[in-house]
Amino acid sequence: MKNFTDVMKALADANRVKIVKLLQHRTMCVCELQGVLGLAQPTVSKHLKILEEAGLVVSSKDGLWVNYAPSDGSRSPFAASLLGNLRHWLEDDPEIRRAVDQLPFVNREDLCRRS
Repeated sequence: MKNFTDVMKALADANRVKIVKLLQHRTMCVCELQGVLGLAQPTVSKHLKILEEAGLVVSSKDGLWVNYAPSDGSRSPFAASLLGNLRHWLEDDPEIRRAVDQLPFVNREDLCRRS
């Protein structure tokens, strides 16, 4: 039951849903997500921690970068099911579309240098 409620609580926040949707398009670091969403770095980091604890995203270290990507869902059948459905849900949502449309212009070197 706890695993189910963790996943549901993690996706009960609009910014966390946006993060998952963005990560389904490409792997990103905190500063890239911060730049697209217009949120403070600690806020993005907190959202990512909640998503990671729920088994919805995974992180990997690459030199100075910590990259985030959608989980494969192996930790939780609930996370796997919702991640699969989210691939198809909300693609036409105006907020999601605006965020996804910014991805080609997000450059981690420029963003992280300014932070």
